[in-house]
Amino acid sequence: MKFVSTIAGCLLFVLFFFFALKNTDQVDLHFFLGYELRGPLVLMLLAFFIAGAFLGILAVTPTVFRHRRESSQHKDTIQALQNAAGTATAAGIQAPQPDSVAPRG
Repeated sequence: MKFVSTIAGCLLFVLFFFFALKNTDQVDLHFFLGYELRGPLVLMLLAFFIAGAFLGILAVTPTVFRHRRESSQHKDTIQALQNAAGTATAAGIQAPQPDSVAPRG
């Protein structure tokens, strides 16, 4: 599997490398207040791709931290319940047993 992913990575690198070689034309980006930026098309695409990926990660970060916090709280609750169940069996209290259904017959 590692061999296949290495080959796929090499193919993608070659594909993007030739894409970059074909897109070296100068482009102008016009911003507000008369600000203008000029550079190769491939670098502009790369810069905006990186900026978009960064903003996407930044947008997901609060959700990730919330899920981690909730997971930690759930683990603490599970541990407390397991400790309570262990204390109950140590004190000689029998845990409730499920009802059994007699077979028809």
